[in-house]
Parts: sequence; C-alpha cells; structure tokens
Amino acid sequence: MNGYGYEKQRGLDEGDFGAKGSIVSAFDAFPKSEPQYVTRTAGGGKWTVAMAFISLVLLWSEVTRWRRGAETHNFAVEKGVSHSMQINLDTVVRMKCGDLHVNVQDASGDRILAGTMLQKDQTSWGQWVNAKGIHQLGRDNQGRVITGAGWKNLAHEEGFGEEHVHDIVAAGKRRARWARTPRVKGPPDSCRIYGSLDLNKVQGDFHITARGHGYVEGGDHLDHSRFNFSHIISELSYGPFYPSLVNPLDRTVNGAKTNFHKFQYYLSVVPTVYSVGSSSIFTNQYAVTEQSKEITDHAVPGIFVKYDIEPTLLAVHESRDGILAFLLNLINVLSGVLVAGHWGFTLTEWVREVIGKRRRISGGEGVLGSKSGYDE
Repeated sequence: MNGYGYEKQRGLDEGDFGAKGSIVSAFDAFPKSEPQYVTRTAGGGKWTVAMAFISLVLLWSEVTRWRRGAETHNFAVEKGVSHSMQINLDTVVRMKCGDLHVNVQDASGDRILAGTMLQKDQTSWGQWVNAKGIHQLGRDNQGRVITGAGWKNLAHEEGFGEEHVHDIVAAGKRRARWARTPRVKGPPDSCRIYGSLDLNKVQGDFHITARGHGYVEGGDHLDHSRFNFSHIISELSYGPFYPSLVNPLDRTVNGAKTNFHKFQYYLSVVPTVYSVGSSSIFTNQYAVTEQSKEITDHAVPGIFVKYDIEPTLLAVHESRDGILAFLLNLINVLSGVLVAGHWGFTLTEWVREVIGKRRRISGGEGVLGSKSGYDE
C-alpha cells in the first residue's frame, strides 16, 4: 500500500494541510505551532521575566520623558521698549524700623524713597534666623563666590530654572500674596521690610542704610553702636511677583561681624519668558556675586544691591510629542526589547547546545554506551 492509499484509508486529503478559515487566512505570515509541539524551558522563563522587567523600566522612562517634554532655550534681543520694572523684596534687618532708610538711586538720576512704599513690621531676629531653607552665599576652593551653596539641603525644593517649565507656568498663575509677619515674641530687635515697587528699567542701586547716614538730609544721626546690618533675604526678584520661583538670593542670611560692615550684591538681570503651548509667563532671572567687608567709620555701612538690566531676552519653551507619536515610541521600545530578547534567548540556547555536544564527545562513549559486560 502506497502512501497515497494510506492517506485515503485514514480519510486524509490535501485540504487537511491547507489554510483553514477565510481566504484572508491564506496570507498569514506568522508561523504557528501546535501546543503539543511547544516545550517550555527554565531558560525561556528566565528570559521572559528579564524582558518583562526591562520593558517596564524602558516604558516608564519613555512615559516620564514624554511628560517632562523637551525644553528649548533661545536668546534674542528684547523687542519693544519698557520703561518700568517691578522689584519684589522681603528682608529682615537686625535693626529697628525707625533706624533704617531704604532708597533707590538709578542711572537716570531719579531717587525713590522706597521706605515709604514698602511695608515695615517690627519683629524679632530669633524668629527668623533658624527658618527652614536659609543659606549663605558660599565660596569654592578658590575663594570665588558661588550662589548654589545650601541648595543641596532643600530636599523637597528645586531651584529657579531646575523645575519643569509646565510647573513654573502653572505655579506662576496662582495668586501671589505676602506672608504675614509672625507675632513678635519678646522685645522687637529687627525690622521686616517687604513689598513691591516700580522702578525705572535702567541700571540702579537699591540700598538700606542707617538713619542719618548715606545722604545729606535732616534728622539725627544714629549712634554707631546701634549699627547691625545682619540680614535675611527671603525674596528678591524683578518683574511680576512669583513667590513659587526660587531666585539665587532667596533664603540667604549674612551676618555683620562689626558695626561698620558693608554688604554689596551685584546682579545681572535677564528678562525671561517661560511658555508651554499657548500659556506663558514673563519674569526675570539674575546672576549674582557678593562682597562683604568691614569698613572704617569714614565710609557708609549698609546693604547695597547694584543691578544691571541685560538687553537680551531668554525664551524657554517646553513642547512634547503628540499622543500618536508617543504611542508609536512605546510600540518601538516594546518591539525592540522583544526582538533583542528573542535573539538573546536563541543565542544562549545555541551556546548551551554546542557546549553539551562537546561534553558528550569528550566522554569517549557512544550513544549506546561502552561494551563492558558483553562477551567478546
């Protein structure tokens, strides 16, 4: 009986070996195997677990990258002409409010009596000096001033420019309010000066001096023994007041070692626009260097903030891929892991097979074993 007759006897024909289902199934390019011909191995299980773990890590990384978006930074000459600029200040000086003068002198020659435009509250130095996040401007191993010192201690806060742009834009749209001055405990020995005021958008000098010193004006001169320009800066920013943004001088404390001590801060202010889609906020950020020193009684002690406005505009824009492109990236990542895992599994199985053959050959015995135990 030939093979064909045997197939007929068992009721088999060519249709049993063809594609089943609709005509479209004939174009199926994906090979299939019957369950009885599939063998599960420990090596395959390990590779499956490893591929699943790697896929989850890469997919989570891709989702995080997409949520963060991509930031672009562009510098351009600032368009238009603006004549005024807002300054926001919140500082505590270790002197009584009546003993302090706050003034602004700009390059145009205008002098602004900032002390009459800002709020002054009596307070106690001990209620502020240990406030969370306060730091000093540090110096590196070469003695140069660095403004990042102390930020590493802010475990739950990010510095200005380190947050994501969408977080900055969202936080910037919240209503800004000045915090209340804590109720004074004990006799007041310090003064909190805070508020916002408009200045000419030109180079200027913002300074805090003692009564009767620094300007030829009426009033008694304050006794030198009462000088103490130790200070805490909780907020110093330019432009609209966004308390959510942390500037380099925010949370800074500097102590005066003598009565005649001069603190100088040199600021380079850069107009900045943060935008996400159609939402944007306009603000300013700045770089700062600091110099403090003891002076003689012939000089004027105090806190001096010299600022200069840069003519450039920094535009920081955040964008992210569309949802379709994002899904395609996820599919590409998952496909790449599956292909790489398949090749890795195939290669390791081949290596194991080759090593197994070499071990069997090196044993010196045939497949059926040796001839020991048989008569010759």
